[in-house]
Amino acid sequence: MRPLLILTLALISMTNAYAEDLFAKGDVKAGKSLHDKTCISCHVSRVGDDGSAVYTRPDHKVTTQQLLRAQIGRCNANANAGWFPEEELHVGAYLNKQFYHLTK
Repeated sequence: MRPLLILTLALISMTNAYAEDLFAKGDVKAGKSLHDKTCISCHVSRVGDDGSAVYTRPDHKVTTQQLLRAQIGRCNANANAGWFPEEELHVGAYLNKQFYHLTK
């Protein structure tokens, strides 16, 4: 009986970790600054106007926090931004608050 209890508690713990807000510890203000400095010019060249259509277009592919985190990593690499993981976290916090409003 005891091993079953331990297994159940471990599964609950793993589920809670997965459900955690990936961007909860991100700094929205720092993320906005990094985003504005690095991302806007590329997005403007791709979609025009102020570039925000990248986030708001109906067919955007970012539908979860995990996908947003992965996209930020790809953009970081493609733009040669050189962001550290915590900086990507800040950008994610900004984008999630400003555009995506993705829940846990």
